[in-house]
Amino acid sequence: MHIMEGCLPGPWWQIWTVLSFIVVIYGIYRLNQLVKKNRELLPLLAVAGAFIFVFSCLKLPSVTGSCSHPTGTGLSAIMFGPAITSVVGFIVLLFQALLLAHGGMTTLGANVFSMGIFGPFVGWGLFKILQKAKAPIYLNVFLAAAVADLATYVLTSFEMAIGLSYDVAGGFGDPFMSLMIEQSIGFLSIFAVTQLPLAVIEGLILTVAFKYLVKVKGELIVKLGIIDDEQLQKIRDNWRKAWLKIIINKKTERKTWQNIHWK
Repeated sequence: MHIMEGCLPGPWWQIWTVLSFIVVIYGIYRLNQLVKKNRELLPLLAVAGAFIFVFSCLKLPSVTGSCSHPTGTGLSAIMFGPAITSVVGFIVLLFQALLLAHGGMTTLGANVFSMGIFGPFVGWGLFKILQKAKAPIYLNVFLAAAVADLATYVLTSFEMAIGLSYDVAGGFGDPFMSLMIEQSIGFLSIFAVTQLPLAVIEGLILTVAFKYLVKVKGELIVKLGIIDDEQLQKIRDNWRKAWLKIIINKKTERKTWQNIHWK
């Protein structure tokens, strides 16, 4: 990720393009519904899109024809779902392919499907499962964001392995399956060196970002169904207690220093 121009042979880049196109069109429909009902959510969507753009620009060399970087899609997937995230991911990846030479036009569909669709869908699915299991909200956000990142690279590995194996084998002949398994293991093992720590770091950063959004835009987070009113009140009560404790400690330290000075 991003897969560079020319790294996927036909018909695979066309297949990924068609699949991504279908999901993005549906995502545009869902986005229009969201905007009509709740225009006040647009700033949150902009913040989520900014994370995707900035994170996905931080590329580290990894495998020939590709690179490793955070994806930033977990926050958008948690708040708006994978369909709308696919639209944001498409816009980001199109801009990067055209203006930053990051990715390519023929591989745009594959990049959108892995980073803008599959990764967010897996992260969103995990978030919903843990939400029903009453998992702690911040742990849930961390795991969903990290898993969305890792899922992106798992699919990217298979996309590259399938394309290269198909090209070398000349189709779905006898060598194709063995080549695909070998290539998949190779890509996954190399990606893991850089992507596992990146996923953990991304999960931590997005959890902190989510915590801040709850603090300043808690009512909108409730409206999105991520937390309920009771959870929001509990979070804000914890913040007040934390700040009160800090203030009391500061006053205690000041009195202690004053006593020492007078002595």
